[in-house]
Amino acid sequence: MFASSVSSSQHNPLLQLIRQGEGQQLDFKKTISSAQKIAKSLVAFANTDGGRLLIGVRDNGTICGCRHEEELHMIEGAARFFCRPEVRFSSRMHPSREGIVTEIYIPRSSEKPHYALNEDDRWLVYQRVADQNQLASKTMLDIMRREARDQGAVIHFTHLEKALLHYLDQNPRITLKEYMKLVNISKRRASRIVVELAHAGMILVHTTEKDEYFSLRSAALY
Repeated sequence: MFASSVSSSQHNPLLQLIRQGEGQQLDFKKTISSAQKIAKSLVAFANTDGGRLLIGVRDNGTICGCRHEEELHMIEGAARFFCRPEVRFSSRMHPSREGIVTEIYIPRSSEKPHYALNEDDRWLVYQRVADQNQLASKTMLDIMRREARDQGAVIHFTHLEKALLHYLDQNPRITLKEYMKLVNISKRRASRIVVELAHAGMILVHTTEKDEYFSLRSAALY
């Protein structure tokens, strides 16, 4: 169906995907060693922007091939037994000279947050950040729950919301603690305002291994 030679890569969907490299919506897997471990990737994609797993591809982008039926069985088990609620996905098989590559597509979910059962038998929420699966912060978890409740957002602007947007119009970022100090409010109230503004698409949430901060998505009226 698909050839993997470099000369034919221009019109080869598989090789075009591989050339993109791993990132927010793409992950390479040589093989699936554990249904429980791959559940983290499934929920991370479902909880964020969706994405694809390419099974039978090494981290450096070279094709090694896989056993399609076995890998698909592993993914099905992960989605059904180690994800809550179950993560929906579709699959596609890419034959190549080096072997079969199994493509798993996970759409962005409307049922989030999805939880994955970890090795300590704890149900945890993961999100996709660049090419990594990270534990979701409380802010991101609240945003997911807010999105699951409805598709619209009505914000009643007070001086608290306006102060945050004005600050971000003048500065590139702010943390929750800095916002609390800026307007002298509790963590609970600050979190609620941030969640509402993020849900409305007015601010962005940035998560790193050590920090979480917020920035202005675009010009806003305040």
